[in-house]
Amino acid sequence: MTAQSNLAALSARGTAFLGTRYAILGGAMSWVSEHNLVSAISNAGGFGVIACGAMSPELLDKEIAATKALTDKPFGVNLITMHPQLDELIAVCGKHNVGHVVLAGGLPKTASIQAIKAFGAKVICFAPALVIAKKLVRAGADALVIEGMEAGGHIGPVSTSVLAQEILPHIRDIPVFVAGGIGRGEAIAAYLQFGASGVQLGTRFVCATESIAHENFKKSFIRAGARDAVPSVQVDPDFPVIPVRALANKATNAFSRLQSEVIAEFRAGKLDKEEAQLKIEHFWAGALRRAVIEGDVENGSVMAGQSVGLVEKVEPVADILAALVAEAEAHLAKWRRVTDSEPKGEIA
Repeated sequence: MTAQSNLAALSARGTAFLGTRYAILGGAMSWVSEHNLVSAISNAGGFGVIACGAMSPELLDKEIAATKALTDKPFGVNLITMHPQLDELIAVCGKHNVGHVVLAGGLPKTASIQAIKAFGAKVICFAPALVIAKKLVRAGADALVIEGMEAGGHIGPVSTSVLAQEILPHIRDIPVFVAGGIGRGEAIAAYLQFGASGVQLGTRFVCATESIAHENFKKSFIRAGARDAVPSVQVDPDFPVIPVRALANKATNAFSRLQSEVIAEFRAGKLDKEEAQLKIEHFWAGALRRAVIEGDVENGSVMAGQSVGLVEKVEPVADILAALVAEAEAHLAKWRRVTDSEPKGEIA
């Protein structure tokens, strides 16, 4: 067994950065990635991440405290850069000596990165392109996540495999974690072999026993195939919609109808453009909570990545991580056997 073919060796940079046994981050999913699931991921050897989302500073304060009460292992907090109280949220993280803060939802300001680093935390940022990755490194990011369009929730236009090829060979100064469409250990091993320091998974953890997602939400995941997780449709380029990948349901069709109706009202002079855009954007307000917490999976937003087709049952986080690690190790062991059996050429 060569050092570089061993899972622990390949992920050593990621585990050292996170302070964990495995270089596997839990994706920050609003209403799902709260203290129960986050602490379970960290206790099982992964790296749980609280999804702050639209929380107030007071709610985040309570959520971090609740997580610390359930685990003494490292975990992080995901903050949305567009949150109107971002500075206060950063201060809450500092109050609790959070070791890692993830900045998502847009290009973070250098001031935000420096404010986090000032209390000793590591800053993780999302990079949707190589040029942005380089900019974030210069701004002081300590690690990057590159997330492809196979992921659930808000997505970009580029696949995980292409982003990996674009970014991994060129960003060597800091750890890079790969996300989007990962549901098995073989994929984890492959990205590590390609140069990633670790991975991030969200969809795979939704049906964990420790997840507070409603039973209906979990059943939807177990029934779904990869092709059921589709991005939301933009009807008119004059009214841009950031695509969201979720399981197709009544709400998906209703959103398309609403866009057409609102745009027709705008064309008829009944709404100005700003009013029309807001009406479209407000359609999904509360939709994720409606599905995750209340269990209305027909009229709510069932955000899911394409790896939902690999979710087969409700099981403990520890079992999910154990399966991923076993699959990764088996892949690497097979790879070692193949490479070790290849004839070694002689140099003339």
